Amino acid sequence: MPTDDWLDPWLPELAARAAGLPVLEIGCGSGDDTATLTAAGLTVIAFDLSPEAVAAARARVPQAAIGCQDVRDPFPLGPGAAGAVVASLSLHYFAWDETMALAERIHAVLRPGGLLLCRLNSTEDTHFGARGHPPIEDNFYDVNGEPKRFFDAAAIDRLFATGWQRLSTRHAVTGKYGLPKSLWEVVLLRVDGDGGEAVP
Repeated sequence: MPTDDWLDPWLPELAARAAGLPVLEIGCGSGDDTATLTAAGLTVIAFDLSPEAVAAARARVPQAAIGCQDVRDPFPLGPGAAGAVVASLSLHYFAWDETMALAERIHAVLRPGGLLLCRLNSTEDTHFGARGHPPIEDNFYDVNGEPKRFFDAAAIDRLFATGWQRLSTRHAVTGKYGLPKSLWEVVLLRVDGDGGEAVP
């Protein structure tokens, strides 16, 4: 399987921003990113909807605390308890109002000054559903029975318009899933209401 080392450039910043608090991983799958995070010395609390994926991740990364739950259920950490959040291709299954609410919940679980690293399906992700499927909403489709959202730059701007300081937005392609997959990599800080960072 092709390597997918998207987190590597951000590991020093992740460790600094986590400030000793755990990293919450949303949608850990079989534990690829979980293994990277724990190998960097970070404490990881992760979850995924798939029992099979959770079992694989637990076997692969026994030092992480990994649960099985829906992202819409209460997070396993309370408000301000996460030093960082990692969400790789796990925020795209929902209507826009639910997606916005999810971003607000991520903001709330982060400590002030905490870091969010996420990857989002791109509207150019034609191999994985961005074209030719019945629309549910704008750029939100029924892809073979599964709802999937695809993001353009304007949607990213709307999603993270309030309470975030953007550190990086990068359009990228990964070969991890066989065919080339187009996505966005977005890195943000949780900030206070006036746009300044609440905790340096």
